[in-house]
Amino acid sequence: MSTKQKKYNFFQRLGRAFKLNFTRLLRSPGGAKKVSLGFALGFGLEMLVLSTASLIYILFVPIVRLSRGSLPASIIGNVIGKLSLLPVILIPFARTLGKAIFPMRVRIDHHTSFSFQKLMHGDFHGLVGLLHGGVHTLIGMTIFGIILSFISYFIVHYLYEKEKTNRLKRRRQKHEIRIQVIN
Repeated sequence: MSTKQKKYNFFQRLGRAFKLNFTRLLRSPGGAKKVSLGFALGFGLEMLVLSTASLIYILFVPIVRLSRGSLPASIIGNVIGKLSLLPVILIPFARTLGKAIFPMRVRIDHHTSFSFQKLMHGDFHGLVGLLHGGVHTLIGMTIFGIILSFISYFIVHYLYEKEKTNRLKRRRQKHEIRIQVIN
């Protein structure tokens, strides 16, 4: 007897991933402030992943721990940031914003292309060039990350508190039904 699993298209899978991570977020232990702070940090740091060539992940856990946010909530925030594709969409706007804030032209001496093979052999000039070439993008994405994490903190705090009250209401209703059945 073989059971066929239902196949979902890309948008259905994306929606299911959002819903799963959001449910996990709302069930995270630690209280509304800790969960909201963790989510906001994870979501905000996701904006910096592309412009730092994923080097922000080295600082991810220490930043969350030092700020006393929830690490599981920050991971969920990071995943939701990835699923939303928001960092990719915001890159051109971030570059424009970065050039407006820091109008100087960034120039480095080594004009070499980035190569993982050179990086593995200890030549970090390509990585330095990649990072310096994206200074304007980094500045813009940092500003977007701060703004989006600030906004997401309050949204998640509100939704966490709302879900908590709904959960308590459902428990009270079940308890009242059990008491009525017993009587």
